[in-house]
Amino acid sequence: MLRNYFKSAFRSLWKTRTTSFINIFGLAVGMAAAVFIFLWVQNEASFDSFHTEKEQVYRITCDIAINADEQWKWENAPMMMAETALREIPEVEQASRVMINNWGGPVLNINNKLYDEKTSAWVDKNWFNIFSYDFIAGNAAGFAQDPFSIILTASKAKKFFGNAEAVGQVIKVDTTNYTVKAVIKDNPINSSFQFDILLQMGGRLADPNTYRNDLTWNNFGYITFLKLRKDASVTQVIAGLNNIVKKNRPGNDNTTIRLMPLKDLYFEEDLQSSAMPKGTEKTVYIFSILGILLLLTACINYVNLTTAKASLRAKEVSVRKIIGADRSSLFAQFITESLTVSLFALFFTVVLLILGLPLFNDITGKSFEISLSSFAVWKVLTGTLLFAAVLNGIYPALLLSSFKPLNVFRGVSVLKLNDGAVRKGLVVFQFALSTVLIAGAMVIYRQLNYIQTTNPGYNVSQVMSVEVPYPAYAKLKGEELGMFFQTFKNELRRQPGVMGVSGGSDDITNVQSYSSGNADWDGRDTLFNPSIARLSVDADFRSMFKLQLADGRWFTTGKDDERNYILNETAVAQFNMHKPVVGQRFTWGGDTGHVVGVVKDFHYKSLHDKIGPMVLMSETQRSSHLFVKVAPGSIPATVSAVQSVWASLVPTQPFHYTFLDDSFNVLYSKDIQTSQLILIFSFIAVIIAALGLFALAAFTAEQRTKEIGIRKVLGASVQQITTLLSKDFVVLVCVAIVIATPLAWWAMNNWLQDFAYRIDLGFGIFLSSAAVAIFIALLSVSYQAIKAAIANPANSLRTE
Repeated sequence: MLRNYFKSAFRSLWKTRTTSFINIFGLAVGMAAAVFIFLWVQNEASFDSFHTEKEQVYRITCDIAINADEQWKWENAPMMMAETALREIPEVEQASRVMINNWGGPVLNINNKLYDEKTSAWVDKNWFNIFSYDFIAGNAAGFAQDPFSIILTASKAKKFFGNAEAVGQVIKVDTTNYTVKAVIKDNPINSSFQFDILLQMGGRLADPNTYRNDLTWNNFGYITFLKLRKDASVTQVIAGLNNIVKKNRPGNDNTTIRLMPLKDLYFEEDLQSSAMPKGTEKTVYIFSILGILLLLTACINYVNLTTAKASLRAKEVSVRKIIGADRSSLFAQFITESLTVSLFALFFTVVLLILGLPLFNDITGKSFEISLSSFAVWKVLTGTLLFAAVLNGIYPALLLSSFKPLNVFRGVSVLKLNDGAVRKGLVVFQFALSTVLIAGAMVIYRQLNYIQTTNPGYNVSQVMSVEVPYPAYAKLKGEELGMFFQTFKNELRRQPGVMGVSGGSDDITNVQSYSSGNADWDGRDTLFNPSIARLSVDADFRSMFKLQLADGRWFTTGKDDERNYILNETAVAQFNMHKPVVGQRFTWGGDTGHVVGVVKDFHYKSLHDKIGPMVLMSETQRSSHLFVKVAPGSIPATVSAVQSVWASLVPTQPFHYTFLDDSFNVLYSKDIQTSQLILIFSFIAVIIAALGLFALAAFTAEQRTKEIGIRKVLGASVQQITTLLSKDFVVLVCVAIVIATPLAWWAMNNWLQDFAYRIDLGFGIFLSSAAVAIFIALLSVSYQAIKAAIANPANSLRTE
């Protein structure tokens, strides 16, 4: 029986080859887009799910009240929190810390070759008792026994040692030798722990100076995980942790401890900063819905064309019923036809997935693989296939199997009035979705263009940032330290292609904020405690970045401004300082000086955040970042020259640099990623809707061939007939636009809420998206309409 169903399905598809191809191709495009989305969603939603005891694992979160209105959420905790919790709270089974070196870690010396690896981390010896890793060579026991142990991922082991055995090799970490104890598989892409190099925490804490510095309960430097007993009360554990903090930080009642489940770690929001990858749960929901809607849009083409041609198959169905077929067998036949179309589409889907994978990985920044041996891939493919087959098949199967033979042979219409209404409603749905996506793509493009063209208040074009790690000057003090950095700057200035050199504590594109508990000034309200961005700069910093002064002067070379300050305009507006501001007393961290200038506000964070108060300090001794202005057209040569200076002055540290215009773009990488995905998926939705409208218009023109012939004989022009055939479709698209416009406004206004500085949602954006939708509809329909209008009426009326 099933064989007959498939034979009937192939026969039906072959009879209508053109529309069948449109169905299959449109469905394949929709399925491919949906599979890409579902793979991404599955990856995002499954972060850290591979750890076998994930339900028992939590990370300590510290909420620190800065003032009555502002609270900082830190993923870090004091060093002693882990062992104190393990000792004093019975429900804690394991406690382990990690210190991630994303922003400058230890330097590895392997066979006299230096490596500055940003994906390294220090972990406690019991780390592998809590988290699941696949060991290729060696084991966790060896790592735990030796405080000077190191574990590498397979890719790092290959990079460092080639095909040689990595276990047992010695790596010099800064000034200390560590032994490779194990090699593990590369981290899954859905892991929060993207460390390629794991060093034993015991080695770090063996340094008495490090241990003494980290011992204080005011130093929040370690991410701390707890594994609780299965019967543990999370509420009791939290209470115990807060008691520990109160006992060890007397007088500091602004800190509250929470526990974040490991399974929720990836979607955690509002952290002050994080060393681990983060995602947005809202984005996952949006793309999940988008994937379903794109698949539904592709299925609508099949449903519309199948139901539109239902009358052509009425006699076939009636004959089958007369010779004994019941409704259930007919229903099964039409479901089989739907499944056949979906299977054909699946073949093209796999081809499109393989072709589109490099682009998708490039946009998402992931490393997805389309492997036919992967259970995860087949799960998504099978789920998408069955979903498409069911969506394609149910309504057409119910409609076609419901025909009554007597009505068919009497010439009574087999289609009900609401069948046409359903078809029109589905076309409206397709173009409403397309219009929303077109409007969304336009809004996102304009917002990103606004970000990129808005003057941030500084100029980072052709500016190279060279990070100078602390070990490069750790042993230098006083005048010797100042002389080192001055020599460094002078040597850089002498290089060809260098137009200027400056120094500072941070890149100007991303400056950190601190509690204003460190600050004081005349006129300060004791209850006013905002977070303040702090940036140390030298005398050349203003000219390097073209900053503008609103009042006073900039810092001078030398030590005259060593304890003086410059404030930004927002700080002046919020601090309620005595007037004039220039000359007023200002204190930071116990160092009292005077305000010598006011700099005009500039965006030291992304445009997602409002400009807050900022204090600039004079840096005369050291600069953790050196900035080099490069002459146009000389980047490769200048980078090479700067590297040569680095090698001569800092031979024990790897050379690391970035260009600040790249750092500026990184601030909006997630937004750019979203815009690219929305643009691609809106294009796909439009293509699918246009294909469906094209095929439906062709069928409509075919059904009205005789009517068109009569109208032409009676004198109707090509324009009149084209209008006649197109107007119904254009009306449907206009209805879709009316529905889509408020939805698009709501969705994009909600998205823009994440930006402190944003474009206005003017009517022009939605008018443009409506014009695009109508143009696409006319393009889809007009070809078939004109073709029918210019046909010779004699051909259609010859048999009458």
